[in-house]
Amino acid sequence: MLAVSFLQWWYSRGWGIYFLGFRDRLRNTADFFSIGLLLKTLFEPFRQISANERAANGGLDAALVAFFDRLLSRVIGFIVRVVVIIGGIVCLVGTLVIGLVISVLWPLIPLAPVAGIILCTMGVAF
Repeated sequence: MLAVSFLQWWYSRGWGIYFLGFRDRLRNTADFFSIGLLLKTLFEPFRQISANERAANGGLDAALVAFFDRLLSRVIGFIVRVVVIIGGIVCLVGTLVIGLVISVLWPLIPLAPVAGIILCTMGVAF
């Protein structure tokens, strides 16, 4: 009776719970890396500290230094954001592939003990 209840849960409600968790893992991974927000701010400066103050307080030299400070800040921001976007995409694809493999193997998992018993009786050792 317990085995029947387990199989009934595994192939109905359990599968639904797994897919809801899989969807949530994909959403949480996408939210963690904020790929959409990073794409919107791809060319924004990265932690600009004092370039605007220098330009306002000095002459042409200070304005030129401030310009290159802002340019360097944008380049660093671009590089950091691109690396994080690539890492996020790799994690999303990895989560998707692992989730799909588990989805394919899900119906076969309850058969693993039966397969193990058969292999043991045949003399196969792992």
